This record gives sequence, structure tokens and C-alpha cells, in this order.
Amino acid sequence: MPVLHYGTAEVQKPAEGLERRLVSLEKLMTAVLDFSNGPQAEPDPMHSHPHEQTCYIAAGEVLFFIEDEAPVHLKAGDMFYVPSGKQHAIQLLTQTARLVDSFSPVREDFLIS
Repeated sequence: MPVLHYGTAEVQKPAEGLERRLVSLEKLMTAVLDFSNGPQAEPDPMHSHPHEQTCYIAAGEVLFFIEDEAPVHLKAGDMFYVPSGKQHAIQLLTQTARLVDSFSPVREDFLIS
């Protein structure tokens, strides 16, 4: 059935203070990221990937960094996107935050065998 309940979804813990839940199809993935390790004094390291990415800030506040642009303060209800190959990062401004990321194509590196 094409339904994933948050409370029973498999939880990945890719880093301290981060939980990730996934749902995906052949060409699209959505990841719910729950952060509990903020606020952060510094942004996460800049990174890039070949995937197109959109992000919805469901809770909390972050600074969004993308390549040579000035950081942007985002809060619940805001969104951002990242084109394929662009360097980007976030910095948590609140103790907790929930981000909902969508990727195309699927992030194979997020899938657990």
C-alpha cells in the first residue's frame, strides 16, 4: 500500500541528533529529517550531489547556504531548492528542526540494504 505512517516508519540515524525516514518510488524520494542537535555555531560542511532537491522547512529555523550567495534565514513554512551539482549546506538555528526533502533521482546512498 502506498502509505507510510510516521510512527511506524523505519528510522535511520545517519548522524548524532539526526533521524531520517524515507519513502521512494523509482525516480523520486522524500526524506523527513528530524534534527535535535541545534542550535549549531557553524553550518554543516558544504556538499553537492547529482540529484535535484527541494526542501520544505516543517519546523524550526535554519540558515541556508548555496555556493557564493549570501545565507538565507528560513523558518517553518519556507522552502528552498538545489539544482544538480550545486554546493549547499544548512545551519540549525533552533534546538530542533524538521525538514522534508525530495530528491530526483532517488538517493541510492540513503537506501539501506
